[in-house]
Amino acid sequence: MQKGRLEAFSDGVLAIILTIMVLELKVPHGADFAALRLLLPVFLSYALSFVYVGIYWNNHHHLLSGVRQVSGGVLWANLHLLFWLSLTPFATGWMGENHFAPATLAVYGGVLLGSAVAYFILQNCLIAVNGGPAAPLARAVGHDWKGKLSPVLYLVGIASSFVLPWLSGAIYVAVALMWLVPDRRIERALAHENPD
Repeated sequence: MQKGRLEAFSDGVLAIILTIMVLELKVPHGADFAALRLLLPVFLSYALSFVYVGIYWNNHHHLLSGVRQVSGGVLWANLHLLFWLSLTPFATGWMGENHFAPATLAVYGGVLLGSAVAYFILQNCLIAVNGGPAAPLARAVGHDWKGKLSPVLYLVGIASSFVLPWLSGAIYVAVALMWLVPDRRIERALAHENPD
């Protein structure tokens, strides 16, 4: 199977997710900056989620650039990832509207955890279909310390949401910042494999 339809469908779903999130930003009922201040939690949760969806879009693009074919299992793994990412607008809106209340932070962390696990599954399915452990993509991914550390941090964030909500939020921001640093492993590996 070719990967083109998978990429196009995924890009469309991610674009819809971003659109739904921005539509949740309601116009304030006032014409001064005090009215905007009331929307700050909603905007902050939107900004964090926008960054997360952007990170997944970027990494998804790089991951698929390192493969030639997909399978039925890859299609289902990709849908699994899109399912978790499609919950981002709900978790984002609930968290922002309720000013980062403990339960909302825990649910948000659950969506982040589900997305991370789903991405890991997709990555492993793609590696299996495209040559296994000796494939260029497998070598590019390597030990994937960020991919393994992120779910652990999300679990800590979920657990701390009921005890220290500020720590939970800080962990989610820290993981996003960790992933914002460009990860060039796949680009470098593919450039090395195809030097033309």
